[in-house]
Amino acid sequence: MDTSAHTLGTLFAQLGLESNEKAIVQFISQHKLVADVAIQDAPFWSPSQASFLRESLKQDAEWCEIIDELNALLH
Repeated sequence: MDTSAHTLGTLFAQLGLESNEKAIVQFISQHKLVADVAIQDAPFWSPSQASFLRESLKQDAEWCEIIDELNALLH
């Protein structure tokens, strides 16, 4: 079991994105979601990124809390 602390940086790394603070801020500023679009359905994810998000949320995985935080930042 993965017991490491999940942060926006580790989530971005898991998604294969640049994970430094500047890159995260830039990503969030460039990718906004309208109210009725779920984070896992956002058009900017690759199929594998969307699948990871979808499965993590479906399984209520340890990533859920940080995915929810990113979701709030994107909305």
